[in-house]
Amino acid sequence: MDMPERFAIRVRDLVVGFGDQVVIDHLSLDVRRGEILGLVGASGGGKSVLMRTIIGLIPKRSGEIEVMGREADPGLGGRRRSASAWGILFQQGALFSSLTARQNVQFPLRENLTISETLMDEIATAKLEMVGLAPDDWDKFPAQLSGGMTKRVALARALALDPGIVFLDEPTSGLDPIAAGDFDVLIQTLQKTLKLTVFMVTHDLASLNTVCDRVAALADGKIVAIGPMGDLLTSDHPWVKAYFHGKRSRMLRPAKD
Repeated sequence: MDMPERFAIRVRDLVVGFGDQVVIDHLSLDVRRGEILGLVGASGGGKSVLMRTIIGLIPKRSGEIEVMGREADPGLGGRRRSASAWGILFQQGALFSSLTARQNVQFPLRENLTISETLMDEIATAKLEMVGLAPDDWDKFPAQLSGGMTKRVALARALALDPGIVFLDEPTSGLDPIAAGDFDVLIQTLQKTLKLTVFMVTHDLASLNTVCDRVAALADGKIVAIGPMGDLLTSDHPWVKAYFHGKRSRMLRPAKD
């Protein structure tokens, strides 16, 4: 039986809503330390809301959230104290357009640490090298970067403070299949090298199949199925069956001879 210390994230009976609409309805979820967990769900079904609630950007109505054994604090002070606990790659990268790639990676360092410019440059350089961005691109502005480069800079920024958990919101969205595949490999490599816990919101079936240790399906405001991909493929839940056995899910099943 799994013990609490084995979990990086624990969510219990979580309720989140906006006005009269309940988006997350008494949801419970455990994310194990050191795993890559993929979260899937219908568009507008609450995937990003769940992620943003866990990191404190959206207030909860009720329920409990623990991150690395500590109750998550939704206040600004709590988020700042948790800056080194997790890193976040938002959808489309969310880089600061007026800052270069290097300066974007330095931003969380400036906000949370008191270190010299030399050390800040060394850390930013190390993170950009870690995600495979070429030196010629380090001082480019976001508008000068390709979609794949933008994602890599955003990932380097998420890793700037050496977090134990990385949240990825649709990390391969907008990338061509080759770039998406390369990014999947990068995530796997970094997760193993840095011993990260990765919470990945995605609708990319290839990523779910090749990268994730487990997949959680969100429907009707709850986690309706969770486990390795094989478990999701045999789930009887109507939405899960429709998602994983539709026309675009053939890549998940071996071709017939």
